Amino acid sequence: MNPPVAIKRRERDAVLQSLQAGLVPKQGLHLIQVGRKSEVSALLQDLERVCDDGASFRIVVGRFGSGKSFFLNLVRNLAFQKKLVVAQADFSMERRLYASGGEARGLYSELMRNMATKAQPDGGALPSVLSTWVSQVQHAVMSTGGTPEDVDRRIGEDLRDLQNHIGGFEFAEVVRAFYRGYVEKNEALQAAALRWLRGEYTTKTEARTDLGVRRIVDDDSFYDGLKLMAAFVRKAGFGGLLVNLDEMVVLSHRLPSSRARQANYEALLTLLNDSFQGNSRGLGFIFAGTDECLEDKRRGLFSYEALRSRLAENTLARQQGLVDLSGPVVRLQPLTPEDLFVLLKNIAFVHASGDSAKVVVCDEGIVATLRQANERLGADYFRTPRDVVRSFIGLLNLIDQNPGKTWQDVLGADVFQKPSAPMSAEEEVANGAAPPPDDADDDLTAFKL
Repeated sequence: MNPPVAIKRRERDAVLQSLQAGLVPKQGLHLIQVGRKSEVSALLQDLERVCDDGASFRIVVGRFGSGKSFFLNLVRNLAFQKKLVVAQADFSMERRLYASGGEARGLYSELMRNMATKAQPDGGALPSVLSTWVSQVQHAVMSTGGTPEDVDRRIGEDLRDLQNHIGGFEFAEVVRAFYRGYVEKNEALQAAALRWLRGEYTTKTEARTDLGVRRIVDDDSFYDGLKLMAAFVRKAGFGGLLVNLDEMVVLSHRLPSSRARQANYEALLTLLNDSFQGNSRGLGFIFAGTDECLEDKRRGLFSYEALRSRLAENTLARQQGLVDLSGPVVRLQPLTPEDLFVLLKNIAFVHASGDSAKVVVCDEGIVATLRQANERLGADYFRTPRDVVRSFIGLLNLIDQNPGKTWQDVLGADVFQKPSAPMSAEEEVANGAAPPPDDADDDLTAFKL
């Protein structure tokens, strides 16, 4: 019997509660991770490239339920170990790469609100990163007899090289305004600076009134804002910025017009080209989507010829059944039944708080669980393990809360049921929901006389 392994109560609860709700836990992923060794190694090389002032671009592809969101969160935790800042968001109809109604700015704002570091893995790290850097500059200047005016001047000097980026001058001015708000105990000025950095200003007039700058992060400057933030976090002592974007199915199968899709694909092509050609530094992108998002010749990325040619896989590898992870596309294979067995065993171990003596479902019970899942959910149970995992945690909870009951007693009940409604746009598409029809005249829908 293995000796007890200390698992923090906070990690245990975060893992179990998230999985039972059908979500990917942000903490404790290492406790339940199975497989993906080669994919993780490939992404680790990307993270090291970003830390070396380079750039990376990956699209993680797999059918619904293959573990893409889990993989993104796993890479996120690895990025923390490399001292990277991670910004993560899901695409939605209100958050896209390109738009003219504030949707790209909305995506930027969501990324900035979700900015996370190893010290603040749950997001909201932007104020901390900014305050820490400003405090370091202040300490360096004041310790040599400097004044607050000298600190203000030093901040401008240290951020001068950001002016090589579009919007760099305004970025530096906003950081200086944040420092003045700190010195003058002007919380409104500090809040305005953070609001600008998060891309929450909707008009230039309001930003000029509050901060004296003539530029804001808008739909046209979404990517410029990310490059600026990547440059700043490197100055703040971090390795760079990793941007994780999930639910690409929104771009491919939820936008109402081919024109909107093409515009977003052009924006995606810009990110890819800059990453490959070395035009961005300290900035990495990871996108996640289904096979349909990539290969659908009418709506997917392959419908845009420039993207198709750049994302094409190694034909030699495909012909010979080999794996090549050097390209931009990483394909995740569904978990095997053996992987799912190990996953459930890990979950049972976490449920027992790391004490093997307290595990309430043995290996035999896990095998019986998988057999019943196969009978109730069909042969695809191991391809979409979320439903099995949720039911298995429910089984563990029932045994734990009802002393005297065993897994044989509880497993006889109808514990394996698929949710009645899809939990994401990706699941809707996987279940065959029809995408909205293309509207060739969508630009005229908002026209009024």
